[in-house]
Amino acid sequence: MTMTTMPDDESVVTERAALEPAASLCAGLGDASRLAIVQHLSLGEHRVVDLTHHLGLAQSTVSRHLACLLDCGIVTVRAQGRASLYALAHPEATTAFLAAAEALLDLTGDAAVLYRGRRPQRGRAARRPGPSAEAGR
Repeated sequence: MTMTTMPDDESVVTERAALEPAASLCAGLGDASRLAIVQHLSLGEHRVVDLTHHLGLAQSTVSRHLACLLDCGIVTVRAQGRASLYALAHPEATTAFLAAAEALLDLTGDAAVLYRGRRPQRGRAARRPGPSAEAGR
């Protein structure tokens, strides 16, 4: 007989607090518009006006998403004259993270191209039904 011990409240709180930075990072990347901004920034520095043009989003929307990405430490900003140029804070790590997310999405049945170094697979279904969807058939 194996006895399992329940963690004390303090260790649970400590573990949860240790997960907050990762949760914040995932939340920062948890929006399709922010992911699109990150993808564009993987090509190099962009001004807000460039991003609004490329993405077809309002300036206020792009600025709000950039503020979130700045708070998460995903992007940096530098002034150039009257313009602000945004760039990825850690381009290699961000690219690796997006490639890992893409690989995980492939395993779950979702097709996505988050890492621009890879070509999209043609003719692939957007989503395969998971086990719960098949159980209902």
